[in-house]
Amino acid sequence: MAKEITEEELRDHLFKCADIIRDRVDPTDYKTYILPVVFYKAIDDTYQDRYEEALEETGDEELAKDQAFHDFQIPEDYRYEKALEQTENVDQFLNEAFDALESENPEKLENIFRVNFVNADGIDHDTLHRMLEHLNTKNMSLQRVKPDILGEAYMDLVRDFAESEGKDGGQFFTPQEMVQLMADVLNPENGDGTIKIYDPTVGSAGMLVEMAEHYREIGDPKKDLLLKGQEINPGIAPIARMNLFLHDLDGEITREDSLANPQFTENGKLEKFDYVLANPPFSADWQKDACQDDKYNRFDWGMARADRADYAFIQHMIKSLNEEGKMACVIPHGVLFRKHESKFREPMLENDMVEAVIGLPENLFQNNSIPSGILIVNKDKPEEREGQVQFIHAADENFYEELSNQNKLTEDGIKEIVEKYRNWETEERVSRVVDLEEIRENDYNLNIALYVDTTQPEENIEVAEELEKLKELQSEREEIENQMQEHMEALNYE
Repeated sequence: MAKEITEEELRDHLFKCADIIRDRVDPTDYKTYILPVVFYKAIDDTYQDRYEEALEETGDEELAKDQAFHDFQIPEDYRYEKALEQTENVDQFLNEAFDALESENPEKLENIFRVNFVNADGIDHDTLHRMLEHLNTKNMSLQRVKPDILGEAYMDLVRDFAESEGKDGGQFFTPQEMVQLMADVLNPENGDGTIKIYDPTVGSAGMLVEMAEHYREIGDPKKDLLLKGQEINPGIAPIARMNLFLHDLDGEITREDSLANPQFTENGKLEKFDYVLANPPFSADWQKDACQDDKYNRFDWGMARADRADYAFIQHMIKSLNEEGKMACVIPHGVLFRKHESKFREPMLENDMVEAVIGLPENLFQNNSIPSGILIVNKDKPEEREGQVQFIHAADENFYEELSNQNKLTEDGIKEIVEKYRNWETEERVSRVVDLEEIRENDYNLNIALYVDTTQPEENIEVAEELEKLKELQSEREEIENQMQEHMEALNYE
């Protein structure tokens, strides 16, 4: 039996693809050409392993190809081994193979391969062939590589490409530590039926994956979870879809603007979910005019400014929750206290939806250095939390470490935040549970500094000890002055 591949080995294996095409295309285009081929190899390896299992079970070659045994159908003429056999024009073959895969799997793979290798300046036949041969040195079947290992190696690749793209890449990538924190806080649990989870700005699907991986410890996410996400960027939505498969997850990713054209509806109303989580773009422009007469009644509390979509997303997310639903939303701090937005905070608080506000350090994002936070909404608060909001100040050095170009939440920091939230703790300078009446008195301002003392404590001064230090310093000064006087006299200076 082949040795089980580690995540580090697989990660290094995938990253060598970038070395193969390095200097031939701009780093911002790496994901365009590498990720689809990695996905192609993984689904082909999985198909082959499942085919062999089915053949052994049924003894029938045609039956072993039946879709009941496979996530995807792969035409025989476009198997990965056929790509390796191409002696010329491998770029044309890959284009045809991806078209054939989409045709064979229209519901799952339609518009997923947004790449044209023939038009890829700088990537010739030999370069593509070397990348195909390199990937072929390891079997990436989900039958052999654990989904968390394959999926995380893939996500490492996505993260690296996001860093290469700088600001633009950061728009579809949320730091993994922040995603982990949100999943730990929401803590999806076994329910009576399918647990429905939604991300309206899904990016590369990192949040959906983290929720599923969190759940994997207590159940089967592929059987128990219904994952859905919407993404406006046509180049990123396919990455999300591929990411779910490589984590061995079922889900639905659609491409459209969640505010202007929400895709998940039932009987003319928004579909309802048990959990909603997202990292919407901070204070972005949105199509306010197009949503004035919103048929889903999402903006009952008012229309957010055209250049600040934060509360448009928050209202959309709350409307997407069922009556017991919980949500976690990444926010810029301005959402908590901007005066003109109190009209949104008031109904949210008076309806007792806000459960917690978590303030995070600055510079956690690749593309944004401003401090951020997480807003926790719970439409079915436990009785002991009703009429209260917890504020957690997690922005000091106890919760993060400084890296070369940004900050990173630590495992201990995440653990402490989650413990404070789950235990509903009040701790000086860290967290405080506040009654709604106090927030009313502050005109529904949710600025963390109003409720938790975020200033650095002054050091206690021991007077006797400090006086003793002063005496020692005075004594040292007198000694130095005496020495100086002796030197001056020796040199005949008055």
